[in-house]
Amino acid sequence: MSYLLKDLYSPLFYDKLSSVLAKTIPAFDEQKFIRLIYVPEFDAKELKERMKHTTRVLNNFMPADYAESVKLIEKIIAQLRMERIGEDSLPYMFIPDYIETYGLNDFKNSVKALEFTTQFTSCEFAVRPFILKYELDMISEMQKWSKHENHKVRRLASEGSRPRLPWAMGIPFLKKDPSSILPILENLKCDDSEYVRRSVANSINDIAKDHPSIVLDLASRWSGLSKETDAIVKHGSRTLLKQGHAEILKHYGLDDKGIHLSDFKVLTPEVKIGANLEFSFSIENTNETEQKVRLEYAIYYMKQNGQLAKKVFKVSERPYPPGTKINVNRKQKFVLITTRKFYLGKHQISIIINGIEKDISIFELV
Repeated sequence: MSYLLKDLYSPLFYDKLSSVLAKTIPAFDEQKFIRLIYVPEFDAKELKERMKHTTRVLNNFMPADYAESVKLIEKIIAQLRMERIGEDSLPYMFIPDYIETYGLNDFKNSVKALEFTTQFTSCEFAVRPFILKYELDMISEMQKWSKHENHKVRRLASEGSRPRLPWAMGIPFLKKDPSSILPILENLKCDDSEYVRRSVANSINDIAKDHPSIVLDLASRWSGLSKETDAIVKHGSRTLLKQGHAEILKHYGLDDKGIHLSDFKVLTPEVKIGANLEFSFSIENTNETEQKVRLEYAIYYMKQNGQLAKKVFKVSERPYPPGTKINVNRKQKFVLITTRKFYLGKHQISIIINGIEKDISIFELV
């Protein structure tokens, strides 16, 4: 039997949770809690639905005064920690969801609750409705968080304020003008925690999709400060690099002059779903000096409407001594996954050297 994520909300989970709630919520009724959880439609609920259902059931036992509920949340988390239950685990995301659902109109108490709770389970999704509602007031609080002693709170400052956080609601005003979150990123660019620094890079990559000039400015100012800031800039520039953006290529000294592609072959001109596309090619540095080479390939996937959608995959990035020639053999899987649907018909593949598309060939998905 295959395991489903929604099954994280299991009888064992609810037994442990109800035991903790009984120790922290006055007059908590464990039997009633379990009865309200297991409604007839529970089995049909998916992961997010079960999380929100847990939030709603919990609210039946929480005080009507939200400020008092925040105090209880702190007690619940303290008890969970005492019993070594649930820290950084997915099903306890219902606690941030409780803050988002019932505390949106109480800015002061919710800021306190988010700051405390994210140290137990991430509040990166729950904070976003507060950014949408309170805009710069919430960003101002997150700037304070960026100097917090706890790295999880600092990480919430950058991750929660990303303009385009995956699987979360977008923040239109930050997409349009991300200047208000730049001080957060500045504060965190030299953070001791790689967890935090990677979040900074992801935020920069979000910004690059709408404002490449801002990222180019950051790259010029941050590069060379340390190996950590260099890594942030490089990871934050990944979208621009895949797009072959001229200025970021220049920043990294990526020039295709004298780098030659030859013997590009599609070894499997017909590919079945579930099988691999196989291809090969050769790269040679004909320059008299060493040249850095960023090697990528692009798959142009057939869409339902017959148009092609380009996706770039990195092969390598390294220096090539003068006269160096290498042969490359690669495979690209066409195995079905939940995030991509394949359509039969003609697709394309291209080879990209230092951001420049050099050659393109056709294969067919059958």
